[in-house]
Amino acid sequence: MDDSLILEVADFEHDVLTGIYSEETGRPQPLRFTIQAQMKPLRRYDPDTSLDHSKNYMDLKFAASEALPEGVHFKLIEAVADHVCETLFLQDRRITAVTVKIVKLAIAEADEKIGITLHRERRE
Repeated sequence: MDDSLILEVADFEHDVLTGIYSEETGRPQPLRFTIQAQMKPLRRYDPDTSLDHSKNYMDLKFAASEALPEGVHFKLIEAVADHVCETLFLQDRRITAVTVKIVKLAIAEADEKIGITLHRERRE
């Protein structure tokens, strides 16, 4: 098994126009994102290894917020997750896989977590 490096942003919340909730209310739906971006790691990370040898975590947050087109209604949250994956693949060729977990906060009734997890591998 090859070594891998997984960067993660967990439990990031952002409102997105998606699903029946947004269709019926006309308002964005609050979503909770957990995003993992897999990269091939360096052979070794020394204390003075420069920052450009990894990825900025803020890029993961950007993909699930500012990179989503404003005013666009995503009928499925799967389409939101796909957009996040494609954004990260376009941002950085070093990313080999992305996993996006989205929980729909507006429809939970008893603290259950309702949502999807989408995993995409880079296709060359």
